[in-house]
Amino acid sequence: MLDVGTEQDVESPQPAGCKGKIDFLFVISRDQVMAEGQAKLVAAFPDFVETIETKFAEFDYHIMVVDADNHWGWPTCTAQCPELEGLCGTMDYPCDHAPSACDGDMGAGTIFNAGLNAPNKPCELASGRRYIEKGQPELVETFTCLAQVGTSGYNRLGDAVAAAVSSAMTESGACNEGFLRDDALLMVTIIGPPDQDSLGKPKEWAQALLDAKHGDADSVVMFRICDATCPVYDAACTLTKYYFPYHHIESLNVPAFGPAFDVATDLVETACSAFIPG
Repeated sequence: MLDVGTEQDVESPQPAGCKGKIDFLFVISRDQVMAEGQAKLVAAFPDFVETIETKFAEFDYHIMVVDADNHWGWPTCTAQCPELEGLCGTMDYPCDHAPSACDGDMGAGTIFNAGLNAPNKPCELASGRRYIEKGQPELVETFTCLAQVGTSGYNRLGDAVAAAVSSAMTESGACNEGFLRDDALLMVTIIGPPDQDSLGKPKEWAQALLDAKHGDADSVVMFRICDATCPVYDAACTLTKYYFPYHHIESLNVPAFGPAFDVATDLVETACSAFIPG
Protein backbone atom coordinates (compact mmCIF):
# COMPACT_ATOMS: atom_id res chain seq x y z
CA MET A 1 0.00 0.00 0.00
CA LEU A 2 1.07 3.55 -0.64
CA ASP A 3 1.77 5.77 2.36
CA VAL A 4 -0.85 8.51 2.22
CA GLY A 5 -0.11 10.04 5.61
CA THR A 6 0.78 13.63 6.25
CA GLU A 7 4.54 13.13 6.50
CA GLN A 8 6.68 13.17 3.38
CA ASP A 9 8.88 10.18 2.61
CA VAL A 10 11.22 12.18 0.39
CA GLU A 11 12.91 15.52 0.67
CA SER A 12 11.36 18.58 -0.94
CA PRO A 13 12.46 18.92 -4.58
CA GLN A 14 12.86 22.66 -4.11
CA PRO A 15 16.42 23.91 -3.56
CA ALA A 16 17.33 25.72 -0.35
CA GLY A 17 16.64 29.45 -0.40
CA CYS A 18 19.27 31.28 -2.48
CA LYS A 19 21.14 27.96 -2.74
CA GLY A 20 23.42 29.57 -0.19
CA LYS A 21 24.54 32.34 -2.58
CA ILE A 22 24.21 36.13 -2.37
CA ASP A 23 25.62 38.82 -4.67
CA PHE A 24 26.09 42.19 -2.90
CA LEU A 25 26.26 45.21 -5.22
CA PHE A 26 27.21 48.60 -3.69
CA VAL A 27 26.67 51.69 -5.86
CA ILE A 28 28.26 54.78 -4.29
CA SER A 29 28.22 58.43 -5.36
CA ARG A 30 31.46 60.31 -6.05
CA ASP A 31 29.75 63.70 -5.76
CA GLN A 32 31.63 66.36 -3.79
CA VAL A 33 28.76 66.63 -1.29
CA MET A 34 29.58 63.09 -0.14
CA ALA A 35 32.57 64.20 1.97
CA GLU A 36 30.68 63.84 5.28
CA GLY A 37 28.67 60.86 4.08
CA GLN A 38 31.78 59.05 2.93
CA ALA A 39 33.42 59.51 6.34
CA LYS A 40 30.43 57.80 7.94
CA LEU A 41 30.50 55.17 5.22
CA VAL A 42 34.16 54.34 5.89
CA ALA A 43 33.36 54.10 9.61
CA ALA A 44 30.51 51.70 8.82
CA PHE A 45 32.50 49.27 6.66
CA PRO A 46 33.55 47.06 9.61
CA ASP A 47 29.88 46.84 10.63
CA PHE A 48 28.85 45.97 7.07
CA VAL A 49 31.46 43.20 6.92
CA GLU A 50 30.56 41.89 10.38
CA THR A 51 26.90 41.70 9.35
CA ILE A 52 27.75 39.80 6.17
CA GLU A 53 30.13 37.40 7.92
CA THR A 54 27.75 36.80 10.84
CA LYS A 55 24.38 36.50 9.09
CA PHE A 56 25.71 34.82 5.98
CA ALA A 57 28.60 32.78 7.37
CA GLU A 58 27.42 29.69 5.50
CA PHE A 59 26.74 31.57 2.28
CA ASP A 60 28.94 31.91 -0.77
CA TYR A 61 28.93 35.65 -1.39
CA HIS A 62 30.27 38.12 -3.94
CA ILE A 63 30.79 41.81 -3.08
CA MET A 64 31.23 44.39 -5.84
CA VAL A 65 31.46 48.18 -5.57
CA VAL A 66 30.55 50.49 -8.45
CA ASP A 67 30.98 54.25 -8.48
CA ALA A 68 28.40 56.53 -10.05
CA ASP A 69 30.23 58.00 -13.01
CA ASN A 70 31.97 57.09 -16.25
CA HIS A 71 35.52 58.32 -15.78
CA TRP A 72 38.52 57.35 -13.71
CA GLY A 73 40.37 59.55 -11.25
CA TRP A 74 40.14 63.31 -11.05
CA PRO A 75 40.57 65.33 -14.28
CA THR A 76 41.94 68.28 -12.28
CA CYS A 77 44.91 66.22 -11.13
CA THR A 78 45.30 64.27 -14.34
CA ALA A 79 45.84 67.56 -16.15
CA GLN A 80 48.72 68.35 -13.77
CA CYS A 81 50.53 65.05 -14.25
CA PRO A 82 53.37 64.43 -13.83
CA GLU A 83 54.22 67.76 -12.13
CA LEU A 84 51.60 67.75 -9.38
CA GLU A 85 50.88 70.92 -7.45
CA GLY A 86 48.89 71.82 -4.34
CA LEU A 87 46.23 69.37 -3.26
CA CYS A 88 47.01 66.90 -6.05
CA GLY A 89 50.57 66.59 -4.79
CA THR A 90 49.61 66.18 -1.14
CA MET A 91 47.23 63.31 -1.95
CA ASP A 92 49.95 61.53 -3.93
CA TYR A 93 47.75 61.28 -7.00
CA PRO A 94 48.76 58.18 -9.06
CA CYS A 95 49.98 59.69 -12.32
CA ASP A 96 51.77 56.46 -13.17
CA HIS A 97 48.53 54.48 -13.45
CA ALA A 98 47.32 53.89 -16.99
CA PRO A 99 43.54 53.37 -16.63
CA SER A 100 42.06 50.37 -18.39
CA ALA A 101 38.78 50.56 -20.30
CA CYS A 102 37.02 49.01 -17.31
CA ASP A 103 38.43 51.63 -14.91
CA GLY A 104 36.45 54.32 -16.70
CA ASP A 105 33.37 52.35 -17.75
CA MET A 106 30.03 53.16 -16.14
CA GLY A 107 29.01 50.17 -14.02
CA ALA A 108 32.37 48.41 -13.85
CA GLY A 109 33.52 47.19 -10.45
CA THR A 110 36.03 49.55 -8.84
CA ILE A 111 39.52 48.27 -8.04
CA PHE A 112 41.55 51.51 -8.08
CA ASN A 113 39.92 54.67 -6.71
CA ALA A 114 41.74 57.95 -7.31
CA GLY A 115 41.05 61.59 -6.52
CA LEU A 116 39.96 63.60 -3.53
CA ASN A 117 39.15 61.47 -0.44
CA ALA A 118 40.07 58.26 -2.29
CA PRO A 119 42.86 55.78 -1.42
CA ASN A 120 44.80 56.65 -4.62
CA LYS A 121 46.19 53.12 -4.74
CA PRO A 122 45.07 49.77 -6.18
CA CYS A 123 43.08 47.34 -4.07
CA GLU A 124 44.37 43.79 -3.61
CA LEU A 125 41.70 41.27 -4.63
CA ALA A 126 42.46 37.58 -4.29
CA SER A 127 39.81 36.74 -6.89
CA GLY A 128 41.70 38.45 -9.68
CA ARG A 129 38.37 39.96 -10.71
CA ARG A 130 36.68 43.29 -10.05
CA TYR A 131 34.78 42.00 -7.03
CA ILE A 132 35.39 40.20 -3.75
CA GLU A 133 34.76 36.49 -3.40
CA LYS A 134 34.27 34.72 -0.08
CA GLY A 135 37.59 33.97 1.56
CA GLN A 136 39.18 37.32 0.68
CA PRO A 137 42.03 38.01 3.13
CA GLU A 138 41.73 41.22 5.19
CA LEU A 139 38.14 41.62 4.11
CA VAL A 140 37.45 44.90 5.97
CA GLU A 141 40.54 46.58 4.55
CA THR A 142 39.82 45.34 1.03
CA PHE A 143 36.17 46.38 1.11
CA THR A 144 37.16 49.80 2.45
CA CYS A 145 39.65 50.23 -0.38
CA LEU A 146 37.00 49.37 -2.98
CA ALA A 147 34.20 51.42 -1.47
CA GLN A 148 36.12 54.61 -0.65
CA VAL A 149 35.35 55.94 -4.11
CA GLY A 150 36.23 59.55 -3.27
CA THR A 151 34.50 62.84 -3.98
CA SER A 152 35.83 63.79 -7.40
CA GLY A 153 33.05 62.60 -9.65
CA TYR A 154 29.36 62.45 -10.43
CA ASN A 155 26.13 61.14 -8.98
CA ARG A 156 24.59 59.00 -11.75
CA LEU A 157 23.48 56.31 -9.33
CA GLY A 158 20.60 54.81 -11.31
CA ASP A 159 22.59 54.67 -14.53
CA ALA A 160 25.39 52.88 -12.66
CA VAL A 161 23.01 50.25 -11.22
CA ALA A 162 21.65 49.39 -14.64
CA ALA A 163 25.07 49.33 -16.26
CA ALA A 164 26.57 47.09 -13.56
CA VAL A 165 24.07 44.27 -14.17
CA SER A 166 23.78 44.69 -17.95
CA SER A 167 24.82 41.86 -20.24
CA ALA A 168 27.48 44.16 -21.69
CA MET A 169 29.15 44.20 -18.25
CA THR A 170 28.46 40.64 -17.07
CA GLU A 171 28.93 38.52 -20.20
CA SER A 172 32.03 36.41 -20.77
CA GLY A 173 35.11 38.57 -21.09
CA ALA A 174 33.37 41.72 -19.79
CA CYS A 175 34.43 43.83 -16.81
CA ASN A 176 32.05 42.22 -14.28
CA GLU A 177 32.17 38.67 -15.65
CA GLY A 178 31.12 36.12 -13.03
CA PHE A 179 29.70 38.55 -10.49
CA LEU A 180 26.00 37.83 -11.07
CA ARG A 181 24.86 34.24 -10.58
CA ASP A 182 21.48 32.91 -11.60
CA ASP A 183 21.11 30.93 -8.38
CA ALA A 184 22.05 33.82 -6.07
CA LEU A 185 19.92 36.52 -4.49
CA LEU A 186 20.99 40.06 -5.41
CA MET A 187 21.19 42.85 -2.81
CA VAL A 188 21.71 46.35 -4.23
CA THR A 189 22.86 49.10 -1.83
CA ILE A 190 22.74 52.65 -3.29
CA ILE A 191 24.46 55.41 -1.33
CA GLY A 192 24.47 59.10 -2.18
CA PRO A 193 22.47 62.33 -2.45
CA PRO A 194 19.30 62.57 -4.59
CA ASP A 195 19.99 61.27 -8.07
CA GLN A 196 19.17 64.10 -10.44
CA ASP A 197 22.12 63.47 -12.77
CA SER A 198 21.31 60.11 -14.35
CA LEU A 199 20.30 60.08 -17.99
CA GLY A 200 17.97 57.10 -17.71
CA LYS A 201 14.70 56.55 -15.86
CA PRO A 202 13.75 54.34 -12.88
CA LYS A 203 11.56 52.10 -15.04
CA GLU A 204 14.51 51.40 -17.33
CA TRP A 205 16.84 50.61 -14.43
CA ALA A 206 14.25 48.34 -12.85
CA GLN A 207 13.91 46.49 -16.13
CA ALA A 208 17.69 46.05 -16.30
CA LEU A 209 17.62 44.45 -12.86
CA LEU A 210 14.67 42.26 -13.79
CA ASP A 211 16.38 41.18 -17.00
CA ALA A 212 19.47 40.25 -15.00
CA LYS A 213 17.35 38.19 -12.57
CA HIS A 214 15.09 36.59 -15.18
CA GLY A 215 12.04 38.69 -14.34
CA ASP A 216 11.93 37.77 -10.65
CA ALA A 217 11.48 40.96 -8.58
CA ASP A 218 11.50 38.88 -5.39
CA SER A 219 15.12 37.86 -6.02
CA VAL A 220 16.32 41.46 -5.55
CA VAL A 221 16.64 43.35 -2.25
CA MET A 222 17.08 47.14 -2.54
CA PHE A 223 18.67 49.36 0.13
CA ARG A 224 18.93 53.14 -0.38
CA ILE A 225 20.82 55.58 1.87
CA CYS A 226 19.66 59.06 0.88
CA ASP A 227 17.06 61.66 1.84
CA ALA A 228 14.72 59.43 3.86
CA THR A 229 11.64 61.28 2.57
CA CYS A 230 12.41 59.83 -0.86
CA PRO A 231 11.63 63.03 -2.80
CA VAL A 232 10.23 62.67 -6.29
CA TYR A 233 13.38 64.17 -7.80
CA ASP A 234 15.51 61.34 -6.38
CA ALA A 235 15.26 58.85 -9.24
CA ALA A 236 17.39 56.23 -7.45
CA CYS A 237 15.04 56.31 -4.47
CA THR A 238 12.05 55.90 -6.79
CA LEU A 239 13.76 52.80 -8.20
CA THR A 240 14.24 51.42 -4.70
CA LYS A 241 10.80 52.14 -3.26
CA TYR A 242 8.36 51.46 -6.07
CA TYR A 243 9.71 48.60 -8.18
CA PHE A 244 10.86 45.92 -5.74
CA PRO A 245 8.86 44.50 -2.80
CA TYR A 246 11.93 43.95 -0.64
CA HIS A 247 13.40 47.38 0.08
CA HIS A 248 14.64 49.59 2.90
CA ILE A 249 15.40 53.33 2.91
CA GLU A 250 17.63 55.13 5.41
CA SER A 251 18.68 58.75 5.83
CA LEU A 252 22.18 60.01 5.00
CA ASN A 253 21.88 62.04 8.21
CA VAL A 254 21.78 59.14 10.68
CA PRO A 255 24.79 58.99 13.02
CA ALA A 256 25.92 55.61 11.64
CA PHE A 257 25.01 53.44 8.66
CA GLY A 258 25.79 50.06 10.21
CA PRO A 259 22.44 49.52 12.00
CA ALA A 260 20.46 50.33 8.84
CA PHE A 261 22.48 47.82 6.84
CA ASP A 262 21.67 45.22 9.51
CA VAL A 263 17.94 45.97 9.09
CA ALA A 264 18.21 45.79 5.30
CA THR A 265 19.95 42.43 5.40
CA ASP A 266 17.04 41.05 7.43
CA LEU A 267 15.12 41.43 4.17
CA VAL A 268 17.75 39.28 2.46
CA GLU A 269 17.06 36.51 4.94
CA THR A 270 13.32 36.86 4.35
CA ALA A 271 13.69 36.90 0.57
CA CYS A 272 16.02 33.90 0.63
CA SER A 273 13.45 31.82 2.50
CA ALA A 274 11.10 32.08 -0.48
CA PHE A 275 13.58 32.32 -3.35
CA ILE A 276 13.56 29.39 -5.76
CA PRO A 277 16.26 29.82 -8.41
CA GLY A 278 15.14 29.16 -11.97
